[in-house]
Amino acid sequence: MKIPLKVIRGGKEADLLAEGWIKQTTIGEPRLSEIVENYRSLGYEVHVVEHREEGGDGCNTCFTAGAEMGQVYGDVYIRKGKGGRHAADDELF
Repeated sequence: MKIPLKVIRGGKEADLLAEGWIKQTTIGEPRLSEIVENYRSLGYEVHVVEHREEGGDGCNTCFTAGAEMGQVYGDVYIRKGKGGRHAADDELF
């Protein structure tokens, strides 16, 4: 079951969506790197927007607390790459 993510209609996210990127998740290390590598191995282009503790809208308490401990968080965006195998093209999916 895929849970729909709230889409912000403006700024950097709107630019990414207009370029064909699809937001998949916001996650921290070490899973962030694992997810990026998994999508790349499936043939997707991957773009990560790192969360910074300064600025931004809304509550950033989790990101700020994690940054103090060296934690890195990012939004993972994907789009079909050139060539490669995609799960959506697989008969099982």
